[in-house]
Amino acid sequence: MGGVQMISVKMLKPYYIKADDQYVRIILAYQYFAVVINKKVYQFIPIEAKEIRINRKTRKVENVGARFAFQKGKDIVYMTMSELISLPDFLFQLHSIAKPYYDSMQMDSKQIKDVNAVIIDELEHQNIKRLIDKALDERDEEVFRKLVQLL
Repeated sequence: MGGVQMISVKMLKPYYIKADDQYVRIILAYQYFAVVINKKVYQFIPIEAKEIRINRKTRKVENVGARFAFQKGKDIVYMTMSELISLPDFLFQLHSIAKPYYDSMQMDSKQIKDVNAVIIDELEHQNIKRLIDKALDERDEEVFRKLVQLL
């Protein structure tokens, strides 16, 4: 994906959800998931990864290497889970879908704060990675070294 692209989530609805002791699996299907890339809507197509797997205890996405396919006409775009979780709207929607499955009991305010902390941590981590990329692009060794220490 060359250049700066505006990517956002148009819709993210689970086709169905499977939860076991360890994981919440959000199963995706055509017409339940769409992204907007440079103002064009791409529909999810289940030719590669079809699920998002979240660890119920850590509340983190586990299958970060998964590749998802999106189609608009004859054009197919692939996005990895790590690219998707770098989109704040994707993360927020994902956690709100999975939230009821994180704990069998109703979550108290401490648990809600914990979930929010996980989301903020993930967003900060993604931001540091972007800043590292920028420092590399600009060949700024000092900034690069400072940022790497934050990871």
